[in-house]
Amino acid sequence: MSTGTTEPGGIEQLDDDTRRLHELGYAQELKRGLGGFSNFAISFSIISILTGGITTYYLGMDAGGPRVITLGWFIVGFFTLLVGMGMAEITSAYPTAGGLYFFAAKLAPKNKAAWSWATGWFNLVGQVAVTASIDYGLANYVAFAIGFYDSKFHSTVRTVLVIYALVLVAHGLLNTFGVNLVEKLANLSAWWHLGGTALIVVVLLVLPSHHQSISFLFQSQNLTGWTGPAAGFYAFMIGLLLAQYTLTGYDASAHMTEETKDAARAGSKGIVRAIYVSIIAGFLLNLVMTLAIPSGAKAYGQIAAQGSTAGAAIFINALNGFWGKGLVLLVTVAQFFCGLASVTANSRMIYAFSRDGAVPGHRYWHRLHPKSRTPVNAVWFAVVGAFILGIPSLYQVSGSSVAFFAIVSIGTVGLYVAYAIPIYLRLRSTTFEPGPWNLGRWSKVVGWIAVLWVILITLLFFAPEFYPWTTAADINWAGPAFVTLMAIVFIWYGVSARKWFTGPRMQGSELTLEHIEEELAEGINPIENETD
Repeated sequence: MSTGTTEPGGIEQLDDDTRRLHELGYAQELKRGLGGFSNFAISFSIISILTGGITTYYLGMDAGGPRVITLGWFIVGFFTLLVGMGMAEITSAYPTAGGLYFFAAKLAPKNKAAWSWATGWFNLVGQVAVTASIDYGLANYVAFAIGFYDSKFHSTVRTVLVIYALVLVAHGLLNTFGVNLVEKLANLSAWWHLGGTALIVVVLLVLPSHHQSISFLFQSQNLTGWTGPAAGFYAFMIGLLLAQYTLTGYDASAHMTEETKDAARAGSKGIVRAIYVSIIAGFLLNLVMTLAIPSGAKAYGQIAAQGSTAGAAIFINALNGFWGKGLVLLVTVAQFFCGLASVTANSRMIYAFSRDGAVPGHRYWHRLHPKSRTPVNAVWFAVVGAFILGIPSLYQVSGSSVAFFAIVSIGTVGLYVAYAIPIYLRLRSTTFEPGPWNLGRWSKVVGWIAVLWVILITLLFFAPEFYPWTTAADINWAGPAFVTLMAIVFIWYGVSARKWFTGPRMQGSELTLEHIEEELAEGINPIENETD
């Protein structure tokens, strides 16, 4: 396989990306063809303000009201940008598909394998849950849109689960058989989100016959059921999760670095750019949606009660049939793009973690398709894992919003804990050598604020959202479920994995890495010949 240029005499010169990957111990197995915009587009598509910003809009309406919807983007956006910058600095130094768990192994002063194991599993669980939350929200919007064309259709938790399964399968098939199309759709997705957001902003400003006053944007609301002197403040803090869930998943740029040109710069820029563009666009989107909410406490409460489809209800109530339905369909397509990008990034993390032997059946999940050189098996790991997380929605008595919020919570906490661990270890490291994109003297200030913010949002996501609890299904089961799952992972490490998991595995000498690349170029999968 050609990984660079050839000088007179036949001596091949590796390009900078491949050379750096070799220095980190890995062969260029994945196909490197993404540009900087494509890297940004994948993270921007997973953040997807037209997904998280709309499917969790109800949460802001319930907890904090217009005030938290208006101000939350800048509060959360500021701290999220610091988290992203801390991650981007480390990504520049270690541009590998493993991303966060590889960072942890490199930066930990001791117990490197344990730190790597913990970070990798937080990341893997978080990514699968985020994929689940994206596609489950999409399934609700598809069901909502079906009602436009079939008045007899009645959405239930079972029909949504069936649609959810079909959506996941579609994303799996595209990542299996349409690899080149996936890259093109990622680029299209970025423009779809930007253009779609601009269209929604213009339409909601111009066409509705009624708009709320500017003062409405700063009114508070508490429909959570919690009462008492601190209930308003508590509701506001819970409402911040609308923006925090949306601004998630930008580690995709790190996981895609082995497929990105000029990875040490492009991956870091992709992370930071995806965050700040989403902050601005998300604020404008939520601003016009809030101004379009109909007057009256009854109408407000009825829309908030729609749960994840409250955003769609705003479109339908504020606009005539054509424009209302059109915006719902526009958002639904954006959510499809978001879920597709999430499965893509998720599969790369699973592939890399399996490459280092940390996932049961790792040889199978690390296997690449001989022609496309993509981790097809890892794609279906992500798809099936996400579907399993959606099954508890069947047992919701009072609607699907509680189950949806729990999936959202697991995904966001899993990812942000995985984001914070390498940043924390970077703060303690005395040997870290920054890459070409770095924070300079601001690194420690940014890092400590980022770590403290992650601790705060972890507590918020596991806090109960609504009260009273009519049934056990109404309780936020995200915390107990997440703690139980991670306890199993840690017990597994203590009992077994610590004896054989040593952290990221270097694939061999320079000659070995070049041999792997040559075999892949000839359509031979060297993974078939691995031994445990």
